[in-house]
Amino acid sequence: MQYQPVRNFINGNFTDASTSQSLHVISPLDGRLLSSVPLSSKTELDLAVEAAQKAFSSWSRTPIKERVQVFFRYKFLLEKNLEELAGLVQEENGKTMGEAVAEIEKCIELTEFACSLPQLVTGEVLEVSKGVECRTEHVPLGVVASIVPFNFPSMVPNWTIPNAIALGNCMILKPSEKVPLSAGRIAELLKEAGLPDGVFNIVHGDVDIVEAICDHPGIDAVTFVGSTKVAKIIYQRATGNFKRCLALGGAKNHLMVMPDAIPGMTAQNVSASMSGCAGQRCMAASAMVAVGDVDHIIQKIVEEAKKIIPGENLGAVINKASKERIEKYITEAEEQGAKILLDGRNAVVKGKESGTYVGPTVIDHVKPDMAIAKEEVFGPVISIMRTKNVEEALAIENANPYGNAASVFTQNGAVARYIIERASAGMIGVNVGVPVPREPFSFGGWNESKFGVGDITGKSSIEFFTRLKKSTVKWNPEAGVNWMS
Repeated sequence: MQYQPVRNFINGNFTDASTSQSLHVISPLDGRLLSSVPLSSKTELDLAVEAAQKAFSSWSRTPIKERVQVFFRYKFLLEKNLEELAGLVQEENGKTMGEAVAEIEKCIELTEFACSLPQLVTGEVLEVSKGVECRTEHVPLGVVASIVPFNFPSMVPNWTIPNAIALGNCMILKPSEKVPLSAGRIAELLKEAGLPDGVFNIVHGDVDIVEAICDHPGIDAVTFVGSTKVAKIIYQRATGNFKRCLALGGAKNHLMVMPDAIPGMTAQNVSASMSGCAGQRCMAASAMVAVGDVDHIIQKIVEEAKKIIPGENLGAVINKASKERIEKYITEAEEQGAKILLDGRNAVVKGKESGTYVGPTVIDHVKPDMAIAKEEVFGPVISIMRTKNVEEALAIENANPYGNAASVFTQNGAVARYIIERASAGMIGVNVGVPVPREPFSFGGWNESKFGVGDITGKSSIEFFTRLKKSTVKWNPEAGVNWMS
């Protein structure tokens, strides 16, 4: 193994699990054995929750101006260790180095936003009657848990860690068992930044720990990022146990390309959107709706996609099972009459024959009822459906059950506005292939891409991670009494 076995992080220390069960951590880049990750039991979760509850008493009463000082230092440490952190992401996830660096840079941006929270949670005060003040303030929830996926080992944990903790909560993180290494490094940097023991804890495991988190009476809120199937289960189970829950699911993001779109810019954006992070992101373009005569743009998309080379500027998919599933979608579409313009099946990288790669794949003449047009492929694949007009394109987009993102490529402002108003998605792009909002704007989709109220990042996260306390105060009896006092 390249790294020591992964351990839980509880009350400021790395600790062994009470069970001997573990899983191998394999690099999708070349099949190397990186480490092993424990399948922890409820015993470890109980210890983590106990540590978090004990730390909450002091941490929640620390003024927020003091709490965010930890994240000023944490931001500096992310910058100082950027190359190392990116290398770890690349090894365990399979991204290109450029993508891994961008992931850590996004962590830095998320942390910067958390440092601004004192200016955003000042509350309100108003003299509502002579000598009577009403005041609101945001107070922490308690112990919160975040269950995170494999596709962004560092960024998605940092969607919640800085905001939740800066707002006064204590946290349990459950990383994906496929990519557990980055989480341990995050814990080390938070401790180096001065975060008190017990405020941040990590419990590794599989479905048993996820279920235990949803059921644990000492956990007040749960966030989840992953597939829609699992998001539904977690949302129902957590809320059934009277917890707050925000569960983000899968996506099927549509790019609507109009005949007047700028060919070069559109082709570059579409190909980058479908292949970035090997297509393993919930904002990837996996469906393109070609409106009218856009053959000249499709040709350029294929030309751009041919420049994307596995092992060079295209990373690996997470494991062999994912590679087989993605290639099965492509084969089924071909058998059903779709035309493969660029085939990424059976990709092998010289010197990394044990890596799990799928090349960029462009499929034309896909029908809306094909599985590849409806389901989340999670690979570097784009399916092109043909329509005669904007209404037909919107009908396809609106019919899909997900609602993370949609984009339109056009130079017509009226068409762009028409689609912005009618697309059934929480994040819309105009001539942008991956319309992820930047801080302080929040990340969150609609429909079956999100279960719960609010968004997971930005200003919207404040409402999720705090409770609103209202106080009414009167000190001057000489003011008299009326109906308002």
